[in-house]
Amino acid sequence: MPTPDSSQVSLCQSAGFQQATIVAHEPIAEATWRLRVDCPAIATAARPGQFAMLRIPNRQDPLLARPLAVYDVFADLADPTSWRPPAAAGSQPAPTDRRYADFVYAVAGKFTTSATALRPGDAISLWGPLGNGFQRPVTDHLVLVAGGIGQTALLMLGRDLLAHSPTSRVTFCWGARHGGLFGHVEDFRAAGLDVHLATLDGSLGTQGTVIDLLDRLEADGNLARREEETTTIACCGPEKMMAAVSRWATTRGLTCQVSLETPMACGIGICFSCVAPVIDKQGSWDYRRTCIEGPVFDGTAIDWEAMA
Repeated sequence: MPTPDSSQVSLCQSAGFQQATIVAHEPIAEATWRLRVDCPAIATAARPGQFAMLRIPNRQDPLLARPLAVYDVFADLADPTSWRPPAAAGSQPAPTDRRYADFVYAVAGKFTTSATALRPGDAISLWGPLGNGFQRPVTDHLVLVAGGIGQTALLMLGRDLLAHSPTSRVTFCWGARHGGLFGHVEDFRAAGLDVHLATLDGSLGTQGTVIDLLDRLEADGNLARREEETTTIACCGPEKMMAAVSRWATTRGLTCQVSLETPMACGIGICFSCVAPVIDKQGSWDYRRTCIEGPVFDGTAIDWEAMA
């Protein structure tokens, strides 16, 4: 087993393993739940695209923690059980005021199935925030592209850009198999994002994939309202979707950040279970840890064929 170096030990210490109290927890879409914890340590430090490792305390099965993106953070709330705290579009609480952190997860395995039994007042073990998040782009137009549960990594990025660059605009494109899988879409509209949906069965929004949606928005002129406008893409979702979005961006000369959802066990770079093939400057590739060097990478740096 690899031996952790001093930087990894330091990261483990700074990540702050702790227990937090659940203040709200309920389903928001088909097999999709939203969890709010009272955890100022994570809420004050989390940046867009970072994640935390969550584990059900005093349980041996499941034994390992699960990485979940920090979906949103909030200041002290009059009613912390409400999913709709009042806030102006594009605004965000000052880091020193943040107290609550939200996570959204899809029920897909033993941990997430067990987690649905947790109730407000219960404790959850967690450590974070972890990983390298998104770089705030300097752009006129940020296009966020999500597939499946990938929206969880993107809300804070869109709000962050609007808060620091109010003249920019943010378009949010979200694809799913059917309309019942979209949960709390209104969060993105309330943050000031222009929201567009796509479903494979055509039950909501554009019928097809998010690539079909991007093609339609491009054809309608929504992706470039003026010739000199700069556009940047950030995406998160299934690997095949991110590979397709990255190629779509590259053919148009657009930069694209991708947030990988690679399974991991420790979150702090010790177990090497979350490695991804990343292309170096010489054109070959080597493995990089998603939890340390990622989860956010330049889309052109990922060897998508090796990921398959």
